[in-house]
Amino acid sequence: MKLAADAKKCTGCRLCMSVCTLAHFNECNPKKAALVIDARFPVPGVFEPRICDQCGTCADVCPVEAISLKEGVYVIDAEECTGCGECVEACPLKVMFMHEDSIVPIKCNLCKECIPVCTTRVLSLAD
Repeated sequence: MKLAADAKKCTGCRLCMSVCTLAHFNECNPKKAALVIDARFPVPGVFEPRICDQCGTCADVCPVEAISLKEGVYVIDAEECTGCGECVEACPLKVMFMHEDSIVPIKCNLCKECIPVCTTRVLSLAD
């Protein structure tokens, strides 16, 4: 299972990013969101959601094997992670992030909190 996005419906409101950080960090900080909404300008109103597709590249490159597949989702073991950032650099969709508040990279854990707040139904679950 993975998160899917229909970019044609995205209005760029970024509610998904806000709820992501609220759910995981108890704060509204888009720089900590595990997904990205890129504005594609100069064309007004064109937004491109970027979300983790659970491809596993992050796990493949992790030198300490701190990322593993659990119930279809790649998760980071915070106790094993050294914060080297190799997974962030390797992410083909650029949806893994380092933040100064944590040594552990930020990555979607498929919590699905973003789906119900998306008023235009951009986000959904897919197989």
